[in-house]
Amino acid sequence: MGMGSVLFKALYRSVYVQVGVVAIGTALAGELKINPFDGDIFRIGLGSSAFLLFLLLLRRLPYLVTGVIAGAVVLLFRTGLDQALGNGLTLAESVTRHCSAAVYYIVFALGMSLIKRRLDRFYPLALGAVTAVVDLLSNEAELLTRLLVTGTATFKLNEWAFLMAIAMLRTYFVTGIYSSISISRMRIVQKEQNRRIEQMLSFSSGLYGEVFYLKKSIATLENLTLRSYELYRRLSEERQEEHKHHVLGMTQQIHEVKKDSQRILAGLIKLTDREIPGDMPLSGLLQFTVNSNQQYAEMLGKSIVFTQKITSDYTTANYIPLLTLLGNLTANAVEAIQGRGQIHLELREQAGWTLMTVSDSGSGFPQDDQEIVFEPGFTTKFDEEGVAATGIGLSHVLDIVSRLGGEILLGTAPGLGGALVHIRIPTQTLKNPGGSNTALEWLQSSG
Repeated sequence: MGMGSVLFKALYRSVYVQVGVVAIGTALAGELKINPFDGDIFRIGLGSSAFLLFLLLLRRLPYLVTGVIAGAVVLLFRTGLDQALGNGLTLAESVTRHCSAAVYYIVFALGMSLIKRRLDRFYPLALGAVTAVVDLLSNEAELLTRLLVTGTATFKLNEWAFLMAIAMLRTYFVTGIYSSISISRMRIVQKEQNRRIEQMLSFSSGLYGEVFYLKKSIATLENLTLRSYELYRRLSEERQEEHKHHVLGMTQQIHEVKKDSQRILAGLIKLTDREIPGDMPLSGLLQFTVNSNQQYAEMLGKSIVFTQKITSDYTTANYIPLLTLLGNLTANAVEAIQGRGQIHLELREQAGWTLMTVSDSGSGFPQDDQEIVFEPGFTTKFDEEGVAATGIGLSHVLDIVSRLGGEILLGTAPGLGGALVHIRIPTQTLKNPGGSNTALEWLQSSG
């Protein structure tokens, strides 16, 4: 980023610069005008419309100060224009003629400052009506100033009615533009929030799988430590000093690895806990799984059609383990498909169970592998260099399902010919009326 860009941003954020832009913009827009009455007694131009739009968009500005400066700039601009064009007016006559315009902007800004804190509470129709009233009061002040300074007569009743109609049309036009801009801003913000939520969910589900895996590893280390110490005691009783000290050293090293893993686990659990607020509907969970894996398929250069079916929808606090399950199973299906294919996700409820199915048109599970696919470390996926995949694997998927009190079955997808993974989990576990997160609590429990 260059120095010029930094300077531009600093100037853009400056209130003084913004006030100057508003004043100059209002003065220029004011020259695009119509004169609904005979002669040049009263101007109805885009200046007031532009000024209102500026005030609605730039809420940080001090409205009254902005009105005073805008009024002064309009007065100077119109006076200078008279002198430059040679309209036959002296400087004093030009100032007298245009001072009422300055009063209009000052009174308008004063009126807007009185309702500034309530602007967000008005619906578009109400906002248009309120600003129209401010506009009419400002016009009244301008006319009064003309009467006092130049002695110009007031308008007839029918002209006042026309003036009010113009004010309503002008303010509703501006508030319509403002509402459109506000809606566009909200959509941009919402899109950004959705993107961040998707990133958070992806991070959380991935982190959940790693924490689950680390938890199991620590349990394995604890078991190894216990067995090593028992072997040390047996060797001590048999007075095998050399082997005894060797086993004791191994036991101490295993214990140190376990303590390091526990420290890492504690830090990961804090992140996991912070990333799991509130509940999520099953339909949102399913849609996120599809969206994230569509992007994964595109990244791998595959053309995959995703379909989904959901006949039961409710919110659950256990959405992170469910995202971990469905996300990994669907990613496995993406990886199993060569080039083109189809993946179908289905979610329904039956007899107190929530049933989740992931099926694909890939190569499926070989009959000989179906009995061992849940074994720790089993994988059929290797990269070009022969290195095994590092996903959490079906063994850990099975562990998570078991912790949720569920079951997992494998089969062949009807109509697709590939793999079918069928999971069922007690609905009561997922609905969890107490508001606690069963799977997360297990992660946070002691070894």
